[in-house]
Order: sequence, then structure tokens, then C-alpha cells
Amino acid sequence: MNKLYIGNVSAEASEEDLESIFKQWKIQHSGPFLVKTGYAFVDCPDEKTAMRAIDVLSGKVELHGKVLEVEHSVPKRQRSCKLQIRNIPPHMQWEVLDGMLAQYGAVESCEQVNTDMETAVVNVRYATRDQARLAMEKLNGSMMENYALKVSYIPDETAAPEGPPSGGRRGFNARGPPRSDSPGLGARPKVQSDIPLRVLVPTQFVGAIIGKEGATIRNITKQTHSKIDIHRKENAGAAEKPITIHSTPEGCSNACRTIMDIMQKEAVDTKFTEEIPLKILAHNNFVGRLIGKEGRNLKKIEQDTGTKITISPLQDLTLYNPERTITVKGSIDACSRAEEEVMKKIRESYESDMAAMNLQSNLIPGLNLNALGLFPSGAPGMGPSMANVPPPPGAHGGCLYGCSPYGAEGPFWASMLSAGSQPLAGQPESETVHLFIPALAVGAIIGKQGQHIKQLSHFAGASIKIAPAEGMDAKQRMVIIVGPPEAQFKAQCRIFGKLKEENFFGPKEEVKLEAHIKVPSFAAGRVIGKGGKTVNELQNLTCAEVVVPRDQTPDENDQVIVKISGHFFACQLAQRKIQEILALVRRQQQQPKPPSGAQPQIPRRK
Repeated sequence: MNKLYIGNVSAEASEEDLESIFKQWKIQHSGPFLVKTGYAFVDCPDEKTAMRAIDVLSGKVELHGKVLEVEHSVPKRQRSCKLQIRNIPPHMQWEVLDGMLAQYGAVESCEQVNTDMETAVVNVRYATRDQARLAMEKLNGSMMENYALKVSYIPDETAAPEGPPSGGRRGFNARGPPRSDSPGLGARPKVQSDIPLRVLVPTQFVGAIIGKEGATIRNITKQTHSKIDIHRKENAGAAEKPITIHSTPEGCSNACRTIMDIMQKEAVDTKFTEEIPLKILAHNNFVGRLIGKEGRNLKKIEQDTGTKITISPLQDLTLYNPERTITVKGSIDACSRAEEEVMKKIRESYESDMAAMNLQSNLIPGLNLNALGLFPSGAPGMGPSMANVPPPPGAHGGCLYGCSPYGAEGPFWASMLSAGSQPLAGQPESETVHLFIPALAVGAIIGKQGQHIKQLSHFAGASIKIAPAEGMDAKQRMVIIVGPPEAQFKAQCRIFGKLKEENFFGPKEEVKLEAHIKVPSFAAGRVIGKGGKTVNELQNLTCAEVVVPRDQTPDENDQVIVKISGHFFACQLAQRKIQEILALVRRQQQQPKPPSGAQPQIPRRK
């Protein structure tokens, strides 16, 4: 982004005139001015110089009676979704900026640019070109607290080139290799992590972290290339406040280290004698893998960094606050190294979960992962929180993972739960599923004094009970789940996730369980199909193993068992497809039958 476009250039202007202006304002350029009719181009030695030229010259300097317009030179093929917004008020809160940008579309990323200017600069990527164009039209020149915003396109290296995919003109091959200044050959910028770093700090140090008129926090964001949100207005009177840091992993760690240094200095100045540990907030979904089997991962981090690490108990979790507090004690250097290792493990867990979900989501057409809220999501628009329910006192403010550990009602149910699984009228019918889990996992599912299973049952809207063991040496226990399809999905998803969190399956091992559903004996043949055709198609579609055991004796309700084995999404899709078959059978039974002895009408030939 070192090439500049200079617009509104007078026809009388020459290359020497432009060179004189750059020299007057002490702006370096690395090549000659290419002067055209009404505009010109020039290269700067680096992005910082280009930014300074835009800030100093654009809309401020006259040449032959015309005020110059200076901005990044962006080829049309790269004018897609990426904008740069300059001249943002320096004391503006990030929440306000985010809200303003969201008016024009879905913001995929918003990163602060490190400059020497007093005002702030951000690079913004929208989801679509139309959204970026609308934001450009509405925001460019608009006033914000007496500052006129300046918006321009910046090159989007990921933008697809216009025209034929071959890269050349129609009917011609591309000429030679890419030029040395091609975006594809440059070093790609470091990618902002999808998982922000969240820390808890004592309330008495928040003022020192912000600084006079926000000077300290601005300096941290500029030096570490990060976006930092201090949730100081939430949980009034609380002893600690959460801070959310968005940046690359390195940027997050640098910002965290700086905050720890500030707190230590403030403690010395105010004669605060208590130890100030580093407290990291992490979603409960990741904590099991952070700890590792028998605590091995956590012990290794402690040994490698020379710290003492403790994690808040599961009992502290609520529906509104799915985060655990990881407390790290040691020197600032040691805590900083521990933060890097802890967050590395958490990011790996997140990426593993997202990869698994994306791989499996294509099994359910129309599945919207962002609408689930079942797993933390760090992507922009971080997933839904509890529907319009404010968190109670004590919940950590600014929870960016979606505020429900079990899942939130999402619009995707309309597409996932087909009409075939709904009754003809009224509420969805209740279903009963028997899910088999390792016997050793029963305690984790129940929780201390039954808290976990009660909480899960209440939120999912399902009855969840664990059947007695069939014998002393039983390796599996049956979980009986009764509820409508949505409750089944949420309850079963959480049970699968809990087994993974608590390390009942290996780190690279997929959680696969067996579920049983009962079907009327007369409908079993419809599930199997002629020559097993239906059940084979079902297995191919869902990737689950579906078995209807032969020679079953129907129970007292004239029902037989269908066994379904597989990972979570496979099991869910298989259950839904079987329920569709049963719904079809029920509808056919409800159709009026012709009276006995009546002859069917035979259409007359014309």
C-alpha cells in the first residue's frame, strides 16, 4: 500500500510542481511522479510515509487553485471489501466505532493501523463489496465529534480478479510470471487471532491502565497493534474488571505484558502489597484440553515457565458465564511466558473444534454454525448470546464467545428440522432417545450434587435421567433424554462436548456414541427398506451406522429398537431422517380409508 493516487490535479501542474510540494512537506518518494490529465501517481518508500502523505496533503494543500486529493492507489480488481478509515477521534471508544461500522453491513475484521498521527486509523473488511461501497459513500467526509472521517479503498490481496479466470485477456495466455510488486508475492500480514485474550484486572488499577484522557491505553494499542476493550461500566462495584484484547497472538501477549507492567508500577506507587496474579478467562469448552489427561499439559506449562497455575471450579459456571478463570502466579516474565503457552493451547483447541464442525456441518443442509452458540466463536459477529436476557451480577462483562455454554435458539432450526419431523399441528412432538456413555463419565455428566445435569436439563428443555447400571462391571450407562427435536439436539450436543472436554476420548479421537430410538414394529420394515435399500441409503447419507436388529421381540408398546452409532452430527442427521420416515408412516395411517366392500373407481377412457 505504498503507491499513492493524487486526484484533482490542475491541467497546469507538472511533475516538478508535485515534487516541490512533497519536498516542502518533507515527504519522501521512491520514484518519479507519473502525471496524467487531472491526476497523478507516485510511489512512497514505505506504508508509513504513504499514510503521512495522505494525512498531510489530502484536502489541505492547493496546487494551481485546486485542492489535492491523496489516497492509496488501488487497482479496480482489488477494490472489493477492504477500506481504510482515517481521522477517527483519538478518544473514541471501540464499541462506538464497531456500532457505526455495523450499520452498513457485516464487518469481518477491524484492525488498528500503527501511525504517528494523533487521530486513529483502522483497516476494515466487510463481507461483501456492496457493503464496503455503501460504507464508503456514507462515511467519507462525515463528521464525528468535529473530525471529518476520510475513507478510501485499500488493496485487497484476496480479491478475485475480474474477467476470465486464466489471468490474461480473453483468448490470450497471461504474459510471463507475476511482477515483483504483485500482491501475491509480498509477505502476508500476520493474521488476527479468532480467539481474543481476556484477562481480569483489579478494579483499582483500571484507571492507571486507561491513563489520563485515555493516553496510556491508546499508547498500548498503538505499540502492540491491538484493539483493547476495558469493560469498566459492567458489574458496578465488582472487585475485578474484564479486559478483551484483539490482535495477533504476539500482539495479545505484548499488550498483556504491558498491562502487567502498568499494574506492578501502580502497586508500588500506591503501596499495594498484595500479589497481583495474572488472571486469564477461557471458555469452559477448552479447559479440559488445556489441563490434559491427569493434568499433564498444565503441569508442563508450570514446569516450563516457573509458575503456579490454578483454574476456577466448574461450580462457578452459569448459563450466562461459561468462562473459567485461570490464575497464574509468578514473576511478570514467567506469567507472560505462561500466558503465551496457555493461549496457544486454547487457540489450538478452538481451531480443532472449528475444523471438525465445518467438516461435519455439510451433513445437515442449511446448518448455520454461527447461529448455534454451542461452541465459542471468535469470528466477527461472535455468535448469539442468550436471547435478550441481560447477564446477572457477577457474570463477566463483554463475554465474546456467546454467552451460553449449551447453545442458543438459532434460526437454523427451521432448516434443520424438516417438516417431516413436525406434527400436523401444535407443538413439536416429544421424542425419547437412549444415549450410551462410558460408565466412568457418569459423574462428569451429573456434576457435583447433580448441578450439571439439572442445569443442562433446564436449559435444553428436556428430561435427562441416567438409568441404573445393568451390572457391577458394566462399561456403559444409558442416558434417557425425553424432549422435542430441538431439546434433543441441544442436550445430546452438550453431552458429546462434555465427554471431549473431560478427556474421555483422546485429543485426536472423535467422540462417537451409540443412540437407541424406538419405532413401532410395523414401521421397522420402512426404516430397513426393500432388501435393506433404505437403511443403506441412510448410512451413506449420514455417515452413521444404523442397525435394526433382526428377530427382535416387540416390547409391551409393540416397539422395536433402532441403533445409531457415530459422531454427533451423523447421529443427529440419522435421528432426524428416521423421524421423517415415522412421520410419513403416521400421516399415511391417518388418511381416511375407503369403506369396506367399496370398489375403487376406474377412470373412463376418453
